[in-house]
Amino acid sequence: MARRFIPLTEVSEILDISSAQAYALVRTGDLPAIKVGGRGQWRVETSELENYIQRMYAETRSQVSRLPEGAADASPTARD
Repeated sequence: MARRFIPLTEVSEILDISSAQAYALVRTGDLPAIKVGGRGQWRVETSELENYIQRMYAETRSQVSRLPEGAADASPTARD
C-alpha cells in the first residue's frame, strides 16, 4: 500500500532541494502540509506534492511561452 503522507526530508529528496527550501514551501503555503505527533513533525500528503509539481509545470510552461523567441533555448549557466 502506498503511503499517504511523507516527511519533509523525503519531499526535499524528491524535489532535489534542501530541507530548508522544503520547509519554506510549507511555511509560505505553497505546499500544504500538516503537523503530526507529539513533536509536531511536518508531513505532506503525496497527492498535495503531486499537485504542487503539476502547478510548477504549468507555471513554467506559462513563463517559457512569454519568453522572446530563442530565449528558452539558453541554459541558465550560458547566460551567466
